[in-house]
Formats: sequence, structure tokens, C-alpha cells
Amino acid sequence: MARTDRKARAALAGRAARTVRSGPLAAVAVPPTAGVLNCRVLDPVSEPVRQAEFVVSDSAGRKVLAGETDPYGSVMATVPAGEYRLAVTAEGYRPFHSNAVVAESTLAGLGDVKLQLAEPPALPEPGEWELDPMHSQIGFTARHIGLARIHGRFNTFAGAIRIGERMEESAMHVVIDAASIDTGVRMRDDHLRSGDFLDVERCPTLEFYSDRFVHRGGSRWAIIGGLTLHGVSRTVTLDTQYLGLGTGLEGETRAACRATTELHREDFTLTWQTMLARGIAAIGSSISIEMDIQVLPKAG
Repeated sequence: MARTDRKARAALAGRAARTVRSGPLAAVAVPPTAGVLNCRVLDPVSEPVRQAEFVVSDSAGRKVLAGETDPYGSVMATVPAGEYRLAVTAEGYRPFHSNAVVAESTLAGLGDVKLQLAEPPALPEPGEWELDPMHSQIGFTARHIGLARIHGRFNTFAGAIRIGERMEESAMHVVIDAASIDTGVRMRDDHLRSGDFLDVERCPTLEFYSDRFVHRGGSRWAIIGGLTLHGVSRTVTLDTQYLGLGTGLEGETRAACRATTELHREDFTLTWQTMLARGIAAIGSSISIEMDIQVLPKAG
């Protein structure tokens, strides 16, 4: 009887393996001790959700792999046979979790996964708000000698936001003290303040005035406006994630967001450069800006 059971299991495994090799996975190399986890991520009207993030964890909670869905909303992962948990997240949708058992040489298909819309965070009340510099940060990252990255920030800044009856009608003004630049190295910071870069004696501030707030779905917004840097004004877009409302330690209402953008030094006539051997620039031309911002209703 035991021999018969082994033969039956072997026959089933053989059929499963042949199914994988002759089906849609025929061109995929699957190790004999592995299987394939597969599903398709859809929105509530059955359209594929592109670039949804997924994480596959093992039974001990360790991350095995992570990635994004393809243009058709598909997830396909080759993993060792075992038990797994799949987590799928996407902007504007509730997280999805599912367990899956992946057997050797088989396709563990979860079918179509439909994400449900998440409740958007409440927006700030219309009125005058001001940036809280004690709980905010304006930082930047620049490439150095084509390899490493230098991180810095501005320590002194202020800002005001007028929240409109419609969020799209809001406006923002931020002023940054150029001399407050801080990369943690005094000699480098003095050079950045000099005429080679920010020229703080001639241009003591950086200023941003917003023109438009554009909703990009879920908690994502684009804040579009003019940035004046080194005496030159250019239009920039802040890619912003609104984080919602909270209550501070003294009972005050707070709103928070994260924002990023990329600047090119040459656009603002910050053209100083030293070339190293083999034509490598000492400082890259692109600068990434990262902001973590909290705002409060304006006092009075």
C-alpha cells in the first residue's frame, strides 16, 4: 500500500510538473524544488493596478522578495516550495494580505485580487496655516565624485499656507535662509555659501511660491510653483504625499506631508565645477530635495 501511495504521489507530481512546463510557464526555468506564486491585481472596476507594491514573506515572517506589479497588474514569483504570505499595497487602496502554499513544480495561482478603495485622509480646514520649523525638515542630496552621496539640510526657514475652500485653490509661500545650509562639514558649508554656489551675501534667501495644487489621486498631490534660487526663478513641481491630520502634545491640530523634487544646478546658474581624472565631475548636476513638513493653524 505504501509503495502504491508513493507511485500515486509521483504520478501527481509528474502531471503537475508537465502542466507547468506545457502551460503558460513553459518558457520559465523553475528549479525542481520550487514553484511559482501568481496573481493579478485589479481595482474595483477590474482594471489592472500597475506598479502596486508586493512583498512575499515566509512562514517565519522573513521577507523573501518584493517588487511591483507589471503593466497588466500581474505578480509572478518563483520561490522554494513552502508556505508564504503575500502583501499587496497601492496608493489609494486598502492593503491586501493572503496566504499561499507553493508546492514543488506547480503554479500556486491566487487568481484575481481586487483591491478596495481606501478612505482618503481628512484635509485641513480652510484658512491660514503656518509651517512648524521645529517639527519640519528641508534636506537635499547631491552626488559626489560620481560615487558617494552628500546629505545636507537648511536649518532656518519659515512658511505660510492658505488652505482654500477647495484644496486645489490653496497657496503656499516658503522662505529659506541660504546661509543656514548644513552638510556637517564647516569647510564645505563655507564653500557652499560663497560666490561659487549660493552666494549668500548677494542672494540671502531661497523662496518658493506655489501656483497650483493638483490632486493626483489618493493622498498624492503635485504642488506647482516658482522657486527663486541664486537670483534665478524656475518652475518646479513638488511631488507630495499628504499624511493627514493629527493632534499635538498640547492639543493643537497638525497636518503633515512629505514632498520631493529634483533640481538641476545649471538651471539656477550654479555652474561651479571641478573635474577629476577621467572627466568625472566632483559634484553632480542634479540635486534631490526631500521635505518632511508639519503645519499648524496660524495663531490668532
